[in-house]
Amino acid sequence: MSATQTLTDEHELVGLPVGPVRTMPGPSVPNRVFTASTPALMTKSNRLLVTVMIILANFVQFTSNFVTIAAGFTLSRALGMGEGLTEGPGKANWMPASYSLTQGTFVLISGRLGAIYGHQRVLLVGGAILTVFSLVNAFCTSFNSFVAVRALSGVGGGLIMPNAVAMITIMLPPGRSRNVTMGFFAAGAPIGGWLGGLLAGLFTQFTEWKYLFIFIAGMAALVFGTLFFLMPKERPVDPGGRIDYVGAFLGLSSLLIFNFVWNQAPSVGWTTPYEIGLLVTSVVLFVLFLVYEHSFATDPIMPLSIFRAPTFTALVFVVLLSYMSFGISLWYMIAWQELLRGWSVLHLTVGWVPFAVAATASVGLAAWLVPRLDAQWILAIGVAAVAASNLLLATMPREGQTYWAQTFPAIALGGVCPDLVYVAAQIIASNSVRRREQGVAGSLIGTLNLYGNSLGLGFAGTIETSLIRRGGKSGGDVDPVPGYRAALYFGFALAVASLVLDFVFVRMPKDDREGWASADDSDDAETFGVATGVTIRPDAENAA
Repeated sequence: MSATQTLTDEHELVGLPVGPVRTMPGPSVPNRVFTASTPALMTKSNRLLVTVMIILANFVQFTSNFVTIAAGFTLSRALGMGEGLTEGPGKANWMPASYSLTQGTFVLISGRLGAIYGHQRVLLVGGAILTVFSLVNAFCTSFNSFVAVRALSGVGGGLIMPNAVAMITIMLPPGRSRNVTMGFFAAGAPIGGWLGGLLAGLFTQFTEWKYLFIFIAGMAALVFGTLFFLMPKERPVDPGGRIDYVGAFLGLSSLLIFNFVWNQAPSVGWTTPYEIGLLVTSVVLFVLFLVYEHSFATDPIMPLSIFRAPTFTALVFVVLLSYMSFGISLWYMIAWQELLRGWSVLHLTVGWVPFAVAATASVGLAAWLVPRLDAQWILAIGVAAVAASNLLLATMPREGQTYWAQTFPAIALGGVCPDLVYVAAQIIASNSVRRREQGVAGSLIGTLNLYGNSLGLGFAGTIETSLIRRGGKSGGDVDPVPGYRAALYFGFALAVASLVLDFVFVRMPKDDREGWASADDSDDAETFGVATGVTIRPDAENAA
């Protein structure tokens, strides 16, 4: 059967008018069509179960992500990094930064891989990577080897997130069902993160830390193994497509090197020759990436046309700066409580409960606000919350203050930002593009989320270390509080800059659509279809 005939059959099955089929332009990709369809012939209970397992997949990868955030200092000491109040910059900060660095970077290409090879296949590969390297982490005996393996685990997380988002946004048309489902998906971050902190506290306090990663590997194997058996046979969105290997190399290498430079600078300083050389290299590679994607790539991993939507570029910077600010507030809250006030990881997790509660509530609030409030105001609420969180932490006394005075409201406000910003940005992005671009949209927002967290730590660590070095060379003789305060004030400044960009440039109206607009399917006939693989019946979609 020809590709054209396949598409005609697909249109007949969904009740769409059959007309001329247009193929993708370009001399290197003739007569290519996109054929795949929604899993509506699954029973309603099976579809619900698959959706739940996709949400749990996100839950598990965030549990893995947060164990080295909550227990970063404890694990650093266990792996021989040493004691002291100034152990963080360029050292223990690699604990949270390594996973987010590779996760945020590989998210960039993950959506394109899903479009070609199948979103569910790439999701399962990501789950396998996360499982294997979580297990390997349990047997690492040095700090450097542990951080390197954590970075490899982050590759798995990078493959998981955008493909999970693409599967959800493809199966569910714009409207209340998608918004609610995306809300539950985003709740995997705070709930999974809090569970990661709890597990880290229990395992590091009552047993050897290696069993923590064996347990996480078991969780991941259970969830992704179940998904493997539940998912229907899949036909990718763009099975005839090609990977933009040149663009992937330029984009991924530029992001990895740039982030590495900033997270390594606090440890080795900017006078180290390779730091300046790598920084210049990363900028050159990124410029080449933009030029290549715009002028030469036939199947770009990040089509620059996605930025043509009104105010979309401003939205990108708002989200990036917001997550940089959030990453700073979270890490220095932990440093303050564990290093200055002597909290254990388990104590921290108990004190962190308001974060999980506020973040989970923010998920529902964001989904409820999307059809009722302009996007810039939803983003502004989240950004203002993290600005206040940074400011409260920066102005705390070193010790002797009750938890309820500034620590509690700072933790609660910090929980409002990530999910309010993420849900609003993800829904806006997915509703701004056609179905074949869902993976790209999910990749972009995911990159800004995770990459921003890691990058913010590098900038803040540089500021902190410069103040520490001014105070003296010996860590025991240096008061770390001025460095902590300066980093947190920087986080506050990032949030203020994000707010200004939001108010001045972002103008996206509320989205009260229910169902796919006709243009979503008919604007480009050859792009009709979605990544799951079981043909849809019109009555089945309406019933679902």
